[in-house]
Amino acid sequence: MGMTLALRLVQQGKQVTLFEAAPELGGLASSWKMNDVEWDKFYHVILLSDFNTRTILKEIGLEDKIEWVETKTGFYMNGKLYSMSDTIEFLKFPTLNLIDKFRLGLTILMASRIKNWKKLEKIPVTDWLQKWSGSNTFKKIWLPLLRAKLGESYTKTSAVFIWATIQRLYGARRSGLKKEMFGYVPGGYKRIIEAFKEKLIAEGVIIKTSAIATEIAATADGGTQVAFTSGAVEEFDKIISTLPSGLSAKLCYGLSEAEVQKLNNINYLGVICVAVLLDKPISQFYVTNITDSWVPFTGVIEMSALVDKKYFNNNNLVYLPKYVSPTDPLFNYSDEEIKKFFISNFKKMYPWLTDDNLKFVGVARAKHVITVLTKDYSVNLPAVTTSIPNVYIVNTSYILDGTLNVNETIKVAENKLKEIFV
Repeated sequence: MGMTLALRLVQQGKQVTLFEAAPELGGLASSWKMNDVEWDKFYHVILLSDFNTRTILKEIGLEDKIEWVETKTGFYMNGKLYSMSDTIEFLKFPTLNLIDKFRLGLTILMASRIKNWKKLEKIPVTDWLQKWSGSNTFKKIWLPLLRAKLGESYTKTSAVFIWATIQRLYGARRSGLKKEMFGYVPGGYKRIIEAFKEKLIAEGVIIKTSAIATEIAATADGGTQVAFTSGAVEEFDKIISTLPSGLSAKLCYGLSEAEVQKLNNINYLGVICVAVLLDKPISQFYVTNITDSWVPFTGVIEMSALVDKKYFNNNNLVYLPKYVSPTDPLFNYSDEEIKKFFISNFKKMYPWLTDDNLKFVGVARAKHVITVLTKDYSVNLPAVTTSIPNVYIVNTSYILDGTLNVNETIKVAENKLKEIFV
């Protein structure tokens, strides 16, 4: 978000300073070392329909480096793995009868054809799915998936959530492309962030890392200032905060009570993501959706089913994410406790795995990741322009008709700049 804003601002002729609290740029797209492998902390994928991302990649010289792969999707249901990657496999899928399968297919078709998403903001996702899929399909397929992705927040989530999920997956087909492919840049987001950083510096952006802000406020002469834990205070004509809404509310001094309330009313889900390097693959699926409630993680993402294993030194990289409230007790667990909890259940899913197969296990966590698309979500959002003169808040809470991903983040940054510089 911040890097895109900085690039577009400097291209408009503005002088831009980009502050990052962490030692390196990247945020949720940052990387880490897994033994002798360096790759993303959290899983990311590029779709053919991610035109905003691909535009940025073109500008930083990496679009032609994307490797495109056709992937498979699996389901873990009643203790067994099933493939659901094409029409024939869909028709053979167990636990659902022909009528259930027809209604499930109809649900997906309906969602892919709806244009006016705002009408869906008034309908609970549970009501909409039960209407189109029926109670049996809802209980066996949709409800476990909603709980896995949203926790108990699914009860207050609107139908926009499922619409946006389906729209993203079917976006390329609607764009006239023959089939949906998943892509990645060799080197992962580390390579992308490094090239992006070089582009920003070349354009004249000043980048300051390990800069933890403590307060944003207006100055007496009509400017703005930001204070840091180091004691430094820097002044600017305008400041844009890309922090999550609640954190921005704490940071920005002088917001009205109504603004603070709106910012704090935005519900976030965090993620705890365990990355595992294995010496063998676990399946043919890039994504394995899980409907069994005993499994503690949301799904199994086998990155090495997409990315050539040569980039992982011939290891297999698997992510085990779990989306939870920022106040969930799981955030208080140590890394070792989370590893033990996740890996013990991972081995129950794939009982042939042994400790010898595990070459690396690491825990990444972030408390503010996905905003919960509640009823009338877009109506209740605060404006980007705050009551503090020349202070603005732009973050992923403004993803109204999509799911959280890099493409939507870039899209929000570019669209919201138009509101700041009319």
